[in-house]
Amino acid sequence: MTTATLWDDRACKLGEGPLWHPERKQLFWFDILGQKLLTRTDSGPIEWHFDEIVSAAGWVDDSTLLIASETALFTFDLNSAESEFIAPLEADTPATRSNDGRADPWGGFWIGTMSKTAETGAGAIYRYYRGELRKLHPGITIPNAICFSPDGRFAYFADTLTRKIMRQPLSGSDGWPTGNAEVWLDLTADGLLPDGAVTDAAGNLWNAQWGASRVAQYGPDGTFLRAVSVPAAHSSCPAFGGPDLTTLFCTTAQELLSAEDLAANPAHGQTFAATDQGPGLPEPRVIL
Repeated sequence: MTTATLWDDRACKLGEGPLWHPERKQLFWFDILGQKLLTRTDSGPIEWHFDEIVSAAGWVDDSTLLIASETALFTFDLNSAESEFIAPLEADTPATRSNDGRADPWGGFWIGTMSKTAETGAGAIYRYYRGELRKLHPGITIPNAICFSPDGRFAYFADTLTRKIMRQPLSGSDGWPTGNAEVWLDLTADGLLPDGAVTDAAGNLWNAQWGASRVAQYGPDGTFLRAVSVPAAHSSCPAFGGPDLTTLFCTTAQELLSAEDLAANPAHGQTFAATDQGPGLPEPRVIL
């Protein structure tokens, strides 16, 4: 089994939302509970602090990200650190926050929400597309695994505690859901908790599995192919990056680990990378 190696040693309380910006050739990711956006360049580590939880992003142009927070979608200028409000996101529900999210092939942006205390069914999955924010799937507890088949026919998502990854058919014209989501992969028998996911150029799905210290690769038919080991308990979300999109990055988390666990393994919460994987696909541009 391939083992990912340390890429960034900043320990996140809840690392999430890695995004390889295809124009900047730069990885961005979040510490949700630390309320931070992180990156690094050849000059070293960089981070931005926010007044509320931030969790996921898509890229709009070379210097602009669309970021999901606990109350809104907003653009963020990486050069000036200025933000601009785009749309409210459960702004009138202080008990919830954003979680996993990703841009789709049409330039839309999918984002999940959840209770800050993981209350059952308190969250939802939304799509923002050309000015409209629409609720797609209500009654979600912990939204994760949002990603898309390379041909644009399907979206994938999970409610982590159900241990199931769902597959949602999409309209070929604009990417809105058509029909009902169906179970694509049931991890109940394996005792695994699906967290963040990304697809590669061949249509395989790579799923970070919370508590399992790994990112598992599944074929388009849901067949388990192999796994990349991550030297931290709570692997949370993968992303492909690097010059040829063959580096698999993975965030991890310290959340729900004891002081003894953290002392025994300082790698918990750090960010890792495995080379010669995939290749992945460039993340689509978000169209506002």
